Amino acid sequence: MKNISKPLFILVVLLCMYSCKKNQTHEVITVSEELQIKKLNEHSYIHTSYLNTESFGKVPCNGMIIIDNNEALIFDTPTNDSVSEVLINWVQKNLKCKVKGVVATHFHDDCLGGLKEFHNRNISSYASNETIRLAKNKNYTIPQNGFDTHLELKVGKKKVFNTFYGEGHTSDNVISYFPDEKVLFGGCLIKSKGAKKGYLGDANVKEWSTTVSKIKEKYPKVEIVIPGHGAHGGQELLEYTISLFKA
Repeated sequence: MKNISKPLFILVVLLCMYSCKKNQTHEVITVSEELQIKKLNEHSYIHTSYLNTESFGKVPCNGMIIIDNNEALIFDTPTNDSVSEVLINWVQKNLKCKVKGVVATHFHDDCLGGLKEFHNRNISSYASNETIRLAKNKNYTIPQNGFDTHLELKVGKKKVFNTFYGEGHTSDNVISYFPDEKVLFGGCLIKSKGAKKGYLGDANVKEWSTTVSKIKEKYPKVEIVIPGHGAHGGQELLEYTISLFKA
């Protein structure tokens, strides 16, 4: 009886630990009326700002922060320069990190609407060459450093990989993957659970599922997936997005 009970007890404990990890709540910090920060783990955060739209009202827009050794990388700017200023100040003051770079994952306002403030602070910006081309066409603030399909950036001693896997929400949407914590920032290419298709004005709906399927295949061990809008989750967000756009 004792030999059966001990393994069973260990199994129950492990299942409880897994359940707690999967369902853990994350600290949400309200920095201002227009900016919230959510801590995911020691190195990863979500920043959320808001975009006023005619079709969808006031929309919460997610970005990512990765920190290590007093350095920070930011993925997608807040929606305007004033909120970017608040975000940069918060990272410097509260996380004690120097912001060394910002990545725009596509050319819409919820990715580079606050880019000018980063440039005012002499913070380097990165985007795909397609994003730079589209930003120029729209007379938006233009990211400084371009790449074709893949860019590896370092923050402290850690790496973040930025990659274009194909069209979907836009022709230029890239994702950013932080392997140390198995965190994937999908931006507007990835939908939150239960979300509708959203704005399709620049989308390639036919390729969307195929693109996300490539991402799912590339990162089978991803644990945290951050969409461009709405709540973060796990691999189920990739699966949901694939099914949402299947023909």
